[in-house]
Amino acid sequence: MTASTSSGWLQALRVYTHPRVLGMLSLGFSAGLPLLLIMGTLSFWLREAGIDRTTIGHLSWIGLAYSVKWLWSPLVDRLSLPLLTGLLGRRRAWLLLSQIVIASALVGMAMTDPVMNLQHLVFFALAVAFASATQDIALDAYRIEAVALELQGAMAATYQAGYRVAMILASAGVLWIAAAVDVSADVYDHAPWRFAYLIMAASMAVGIVTTLIIREPDVPYSRTVSENEQIAQRALAHWVMPVRVKALLVWLYGALIAPFRDFLTRHGRKALLILGLIAIYRISDVVMGVMSNPFYVDMGYSKDEVATISKVYGVIMTIVGAAIGGVLTAKIGIMRTLFLGAVLSAATNLLFVWLAGRGHDVSGLIFTISADNLSAGIASCAFIAYLSGLTNSAYSATQYALFSSVMLLLPKFIAGFSGQFVDAYGYENFFIATAILGLPVLILVWLAGQAKFSTTDS
Repeated sequence: MTASTSSGWLQALRVYTHPRVLGMLSLGFSAGLPLLLIMGTLSFWLREAGIDRTTIGHLSWIGLAYSVKWLWSPLVDRLSLPLLTGLLGRRRAWLLLSQIVIASALVGMAMTDPVMNLQHLVFFALAVAFASATQDIALDAYRIEAVALELQGAMAATYQAGYRVAMILASAGVLWIAAAVDVSADVYDHAPWRFAYLIMAASMAVGIVTTLIIREPDVPYSRTVSENEQIAQRALAHWVMPVRVKALLVWLYGALIAPFRDFLTRHGRKALLILGLIAIYRISDVVMGVMSNPFYVDMGYSKDEVATISKVYGVIMTIVGAAIGGVLTAKIGIMRTLFLGAVLSAATNLLFVWLAGRGHDVSGLIFTISADNLSAGIASCAFIAYLSGLTNSAYSATQYALFSSVMLLLPKFIAGFSGQFVDAYGYENFFIATAILGLPVLILVWLAGQAKFSTTDS
């Protein structure tokens, strides 16, 4: 390696020393804590409680809340909350409200035994999902507004690091806590899960305190927003209606229609290609992820083994992958890193086919988790940077919510049938199918890259 090459890589690594980049660690933690508590960890809890795989698969549709968050993202972008917005600012007000709801709903989950009242547990899990999705809307807008585009890869990497640390706590931490207080390890008992989920509810204090400390990003009122409101005002100029009604319609146009019109106007024919790529980029990982914990249970892995290997070591590998992804996006560009992540994500799913044939094999699990989570970290970092670059700062919350909702809608819907597929065809065929789902992604990444480079050249 030449001195100039070495210097170039060192320069790329320096992006992680930016204060706002470092600050994303704790905010990422706040965003990462709720997800597994209503997805992977919950599926482990439900399976141990004797809930059938088909029901567990259907309950993964709780995660669809993240896929429809664009419906209320305009409110987060434009609506002021009484008292809170004046005290904290637009982004922090919504962050604080959502974090309080998450903590309260986690307490509700903790106090509900799925064997006795599965419906109540689902209700509280839905509350966590919708509040968590709202937190994501506000937090993504904050992340995009806080730094320039060239730092978005590093912001995504540190965000992922904090996010994954929280996932260790929400997965391995819950399993360890439940196992430590479980006096009847061979028989299901609700008490250990209640205690563990109460600890998770208390851990949301990290997000709440962070929100109270950070400063709002300094984003001036956008000329784009002003121009769009003027368009609406001119369109309504000849309509006879009360002034307040006209003002409300102008506001609704700016909040609900203008963000989507702006995206379509800026990207033109490429908009459908971009949305198609977003819709399926993470499909391999998302569909497979629903059945990963039931797979570990059915292969005979203990709580401690899953917690240590999958939830701690695996998350560390994801953080390493995200750090590599952040450097790669700065060095070789977002689109090339995006393609590499897509290849690795699909290919590593095939390792689970090999693992399924080995049964209870701790060494095989370590190898599989290493490769799968490293590739997931690279893909996630590149994808977040790609989505961030597509947004207009005038509508950052609404547009990013649209992108991340599109990202999850199809994968989450398909994942809801994953339990039925495993029951009918077995784990090996399921993992092969998830790898095949990743093949169209490669084509769309290539096409999107060609369109991007063509636009740049012109």
